[in-house]
Amino acid sequence: MTEPLEGIEAVDWPSLEHAYGPADDVPEMLRATLSPDGETREAAYDDLFSSLCHQGDVYSATAAAVPFVGRLARDGGEGLIRRLWLLTAAADGHGRERDAARRAVAAALPPLLRFAEHDDGTVREAVVRLVTATGPFAVPLLPLLRARLDEEREPELRARLVTALGLLDVSDSARTARNTALLSAPEPAVRRAAVTDLLRTARPPFPGPLVDAAAAAFPALSDDAGEWPHPYVPLADRLLEDREAARRALALGVPIAQRLTDVWRDCEADALPALAAAVGHRYDLLPIARIGAALAPGGGGVSAGTDEPVARGDGAAEPGRGGLPEGGRAGAAESGAGRAPAKVAGADWLEPFLGSAEPGTRVAATLAAVRLRLPGAAERVLALMDALPGYEDPVFGTRIATATVVRAAVEAGGDAAGQVAARVAAAPRAEWTGVLCAYPGLAAGCADALVALLPASAGALGAAGPAAGGRAARALRARAERGDLAAALALARVTGDAAPAVAILRARLGADPSADDLDAAGALGAAGAALVPLIEPSSGASASVRPSVRRRAVEAAEALWRITGRTDGIAPMVAEALGRAREFHEPQVRQVRTLLAMGVLPAAARPAVERLAHSERRVVTHLFPDGEPHIDNEARALARRLLARTGAGTGAGTGVRSGVAATAAPRA
Repeated sequence: MTEPLEGIEAVDWPSLEHAYGPADDVPEMLRATLSPDGETREAAYDDLFSSLCHQGDVYSATAAAVPFVGRLARDGGEGLIRRLWLLTAAADGHGRERDAARRAVAAALPPLLRFAEHDDGTVREAVVRLVTATGPFAVPLLPLLRARLDEEREPELRARLVTALGLLDVSDSARTARNTALLSAPEPAVRRAAVTDLLRTARPPFPGPLVDAAAAAFPALSDDAGEWPHPYVPLADRLLEDREAARRALALGVPIAQRLTDVWRDCEADALPALAAAVGHRYDLLPIARIGAALAPGGGGVSAGTDEPVARGDGAAEPGRGGLPEGGRAGAAESGAGRAPAKVAGADWLEPFLGSAEPGTRVAATLAAVRLRLPGAAERVLALMDALPGYEDPVFGTRIATATVVRAAVEAGGDAAGQVAARVAAAPRAEWTGVLCAYPGLAAGCADALVALLPASAGALGAAGPAAGGRAARALRARAERGDLAAALALARVTGDAAPAVAILRARLGADPSADDLDAAGALGAAGAALVPLIEPSSGASASVRPSVRRRAVEAAEALWRITGRTDGIAPMVAEALGRAREFHEPQVRQVRTLLAMGVLPAAARPAVERLAHSERRVVTHLFPDGEPHIDNEARALARRLLARTGAGTGAGTGVRSGVAATAAPRA
């Protein structure tokens, strides 16, 4: 019999590559797997995995090493599992060398098939995984897998065999018949594997009985999502491909409540009871707070005394105007989400957390109560401001903080917003002052106290405008002269003197201006006219092959519009960027805000805007359940307003402005 490493020196290893460069060290790694020292062997396997199958990538050295790994595995003994898994990783890799690596594994496989009947179940499972990873090369081995399914007695390994056969079987009818029969198997794990494969190969909408079977089998076995090759789809992922199936599964106890609201719109009412029942930690309250604004009657994000969303300071102002931008979190009433069902309309389920002795839990629960607009939420916030005014969670930071609750209460609108804002004005703290941007009268009334809280209070003083008074103007000017841009922007709003802000930005708007500096320039409106020559070069790079440069070009174009009011050349650039997007995040929502403020909808952006307005699935990604309303709700509301404002809301396409008008008139 050939020695496992015989011929290893005949390979031109230096001409091959692995993840870290030339592969001349691979022979030494392979020899080290035979070391009598256990730590040396383990380190060698780690090095081989990292070098030959790095994060799923395979290389030219991978295929060259496979025959030697296969011979080492052929002899069984110590290290067999590690060798089988290394071969599996090589067969299931990706990159330019994938086909070569998979062919090499398929060639090394026949002597290893005897391990399919090994006494150790973990070895038998490793062989099943290895065979499956070779994909089309494993088709001749289907009879072996079918025989193993008939003979295997360990339930979880039988389930693995069901999955492997489902992925490899070339006969759709045979696969469906087998899986359908296995839905009545005595082993829960086998039933789950069978229904997972049936759902994978079915087309939505999924039949109710199949969803019921999936829900019944769901607790039986983990999804193993990272261990099976394409086209495997985890059971929960597949259920979420069909909104009604996911809703049905959730009602039957499948734990997908949060993911349901991540994938589909208008499912908050379905998810809330399950989320509420599952709260065991303060962090579990953040997903509830996130969906709360969409559930509450009237929705969150509507400012007191107006139907406009609360300004968040991150959008595009009207051209020629500094200060608060149009945009912000849109309310649920506008976004189309439903009302809270009666079973969660009260606060009974939340009371234990609202009364918790643990400060973080109490703060997170109050945030959830505010977002849900539960009765008594305003009083809870006011009490929190007294008891824990400066609380910030040591683990989750500002996601669970009194300042976040204060801001949320003002964003929620209604009587609570006014009460909380009045309390902030009566006893302002640095971390609270941002809420006064929506209440310029209150900000003016406590201007002297706000001066003492600079620089945090610059935005609130700016919102107060001339009513902030001479002391605020002097304090802002002093800071502006020391290079404080936020103070300089506030000074422009308080006194009308934009010169300090222009001077600071002149020094900062170079060849690669930051998004923050471009936003600041736009916030000056017409007073920033002197900055136009510095911004225009950046706006001309929209054709760059680098996404970051194209994104900066659009940001520069938005700033130019806010300063000049011109839409010609600018609206088409913003529209093209929006239309080109394949994934939607905050920059794309900002582009919709800008087009809405311009009052134009160029043809290039219309498909994206219609998708944002009408899709049943989420379009904009909101990665973490941080307690903030889902940004996709705002995006939908903005898109619908844009379609209505430009006459495109009916879908007929009439009245859509081209976006080439010379100016966009500011609102009165």
